[in-house]
Amino acid sequence: MNPAEAYILKQPEPYKSILLQLQVVFEHLFPEIELKYKYRIPFYYLKGKPFCYLNASHKRQYVDVGIVKGNQILIHSEHLVTEKRKVMASLRYKTLEDIDNGVLIEVLKKAASLY
Repeated sequence: MNPAEAYILKQPEPYKSILLQLQVVFEHLFPEIELKYKYRIPFYYLKGKPFCYLNASHKRQYVDVGIVKGNQILIHSEHLVTEKRKVMASLRYKTLEDIDNGVLIEVLKKAASLY
């Protein structure tokens, strides 16, 4: 098991369930995507370049899906959080039920089209 998978599996609930659901969506949508462990969190690489990360923020009580070229995504901007970041944007989930697969998939496809 690689360190990124270990990170996901050692998380307490609800973070673990959220991370596992996101992992399934990512890897189903992009079979060629690579899961690495960078900056002490799971980081997905697409076409050999950083694509997005998954971070369980226990302090803020959400899972952060940080999209590297998120500032270039204009769809579903009401769901994207930039918080003073110039390049990154995030989708954030506090519960498994918060995940809107339609929004998630459209945002990820748009982000992937930038590569």
